[in-house]
Amino acid sequence: MNQTFTVQGMTCGHCEKAVTRAIQKLDPQAEVRIDRAANQVDVLSDQPHAALAQVIADEGYQVSA
Repeated sequence: MNQTFTVQGMTCGHCEKAVTRAIQKLDPQAEVRIDRAANQVDVLSDQPHAALAQVIADEGYQVSA
């Protein structure tokens, strides 16, 4: 299922990698697309929305659905 998050605080490629790694640690099969300029993270995963949001937040970013 495709899920979209608005993520504040991603400022560089390292941020994108940190978010991607966190999501793929929870779901190694997840497909992650990040549009840093739009503050948007699209995730193709069967994991619960709340669980994905939590791993992004745990990396230090502000997340809203």
